[in-house]
Amino acid sequence: MSGHKEHSKITAIAVAERQPMTLDENAIDAARRSLDQGAVTPGYGPWRAEIIGLLNGALATELVCVLRYKRHHFTAVGLASPKIAEEFMVHANEEAAHADRLARRIVQLGGEPDFSPDSLIGRSHAGYDDSRELTAMIKANLIAERVAIESYSQMVALIGDKDSTTRRLLEDILGDEQQHADELADWLA
Repeated sequence: MSGHKEHSKITAIAVAERQPMTLDENAIDAARRSLDQGAVTPGYGPWRAEIIGLLNGALATELVCVLRYKRHHFTAVGLASPKIAEEFMVHANEEAAHADRLARRIVQLGGEPDFSPDSLIGRSHAGYDDSRELTAMIKANLIAERVAIESYSQMVALIGDKDSTTRRLLEDILGDEQQHADELADWLA
């Protein structure tokens, strides 16, 4: 009998703690107002500014990655360099597309994307590299991709369910960065 009582007690607690699945009508009414805020509705609450800050850090990282990959594209020399240099440009273009998507999301959230070259390196999670040797270039890019993977993983965890649109964007970019890291690691093998 004590097992039955324990199960009943757990069930009663679960039912008592369960919140009904209803929409917040006040938030929906508020969404009908403030049309000048575009996609930003009351549901973003206190996290909007912090999310914009995270996105601007990611934007700086992507822009530095574009510059690094382009530098490597144009300066790679050696027997294997033409094919790898071509891939560096492919990665540079993909990183530029990530930057565009991040900037667009920042604007959707009512923020301003920070493209300032004066603070770019300081805000970037990944570094710039001016290596001259192909293997060093590949290693520098692999390090940067690993840093980006870690940064995006942490941002996804921090944002969680606070902003599902931004989380999905970051998860999508994270998948690309993982693919880049796999390719770079293969080139080193």
